[in-house]
Amino acid sequence: MKKNYKLPIFFMYAFLIFICIFSGFPFFWMLAAATNRSVDITKGKLFFGTHLLENFRVLLATVSLGRTFLNSLRNTLIGTLASLFICSMAGYGFQIYRDKNKDRLMSILLLSMMVPFASVMVPLFRMFSIANLLNTTAGFILPSIATAFLIFFFRQSSMSFPIEIVQAARVDGMGEFGIYARIYVPVMAPTFAAAGIVTFMASWNNYLWPLIVLQKQESQTMPLMIMGMTAGYTTDYGMLALAVTICTLPTLLIFVTQQKRFVAGILGSVK
Repeated sequence: MKKNYKLPIFFMYAFLIFICIFSGFPFFWMLAAATNRSVDITKGKLFFGTHLLENFRVLLATVSLGRTFLNSLRNTLIGTLASLFICSMAGYGFQIYRDKNKDRLMSILLLSMMVPFASVMVPLFRMFSIANLLNTTAGFILPSIATAFLIFFFRQSSMSFPIEIVQAARVDGMGEFGIYARIYVPVMAPTFAAAGIVTFMASWNNYLWPLIVLQKQESQTMPLMIMGMTAGYTTDYGMLALAVTICTLPTLLIFVTQQKRFVAGILGSVK
């Protein structure tokens, strides 16, 4: 006797549709709010309006949108590239080179993930203040340029990297950095894409450390600018929603264009 699976499948699809609508509603509301006046938003209007250009003009007149966006883009790109380079080399070294103490060192690195950032903020600020790195790109990226998570991620992914290729390249006379740059990086491209997306999003949305180290208005990033827009007596919610939409676009674009590589990199890291 054949079993009837139509009813469970119906409920499964109904549940998935509900989750999609529930998850996508905040994004839809953000886009709709960016086209409405503040008074319409406070009244609960959920549909698109006709005040997008007006909100954009007010936004340009209120904040330095272009300079702030470029600050975030510059800091994030430099930080992401530097972090990928350093963490990938560390993960490569942990897996390729043989040493009896490397597992102990990795355990110490993983234990460092348990230390909350709030506990090291004051020492970091004192160090960067003495080094005259406040309000600089270096001050923004240095605390996150090498993270235990990314090093562990690259090490796990490197476990599927064939060691025979490295040994053959050494026999042919290729240097260690040449092996890394010309063999390891192309083979591990999906891992780099996944790590790049995670690092880019974390750096772009970083708020706490930039709030401390970027004290001048001309060096502020997008999250700081958006938070400053809510500090007044009244808040223009239409302008605020438009600013949040603009701030969301780079991370959304990166994830959409690199989604397949992101999935491939994540799957490769847990083999």
